[in-house]
Amino acid sequence: MKIVFLLSSIVFALSFSFSLLAADNQQEEEYQSLVGLFFDAARIGNNEVVDAFFSQSFPIDQRNNQSYTALMVAAYQGNRETVRLLLDSGANACLQDKRGNTALMGALIKREIGIAKDLYQAECAPELRNKAGLNLKEFAEIYGQSNVLKSLPY
Repeated sequence: MKIVFLLSSIVFALSFSFSLLAADNQQEEEYQSLVGLFFDAARIGNNEVVDAFFSQSFPIDQRNNQSYTALMVAAYQGNRETVRLLLDSGANACLQDKRGNTALMGALIKREIGIAKDLYQAECAPELRNKAGLNLKEFAEIYGQSNVLKSLPY
């Protein structure tokens, strides 16, 4: 009798664990779907949707599967108003992607001067280097943006 009870308990515990795992997987899939929508909104400059995510306490510095933040994506895509919304909402402009690049570096690559000016105000550490070993000044030189960087207000 004890063995039957013990086996029944084990079977119940295993089935309960499997159902919890399935629920966790479902939640993870739903969360990743929301992450995708958030990044789509940042990419196309849909500030109404971006703001709706913030009103629901969505993490502003959430990264996508390529290690980018919404601020990086908005800067690279040239969505200045979205960049401003993200900065005003507390986005960290000093975060680096998997290559060590910041949103400002992405804006410089795309020659988004207005966005670069907005991001430069974040005053990230000057010794911050990407995975290629370049700081912001060296990065700007390589991409032909030294004059832009020099023109940015300190």
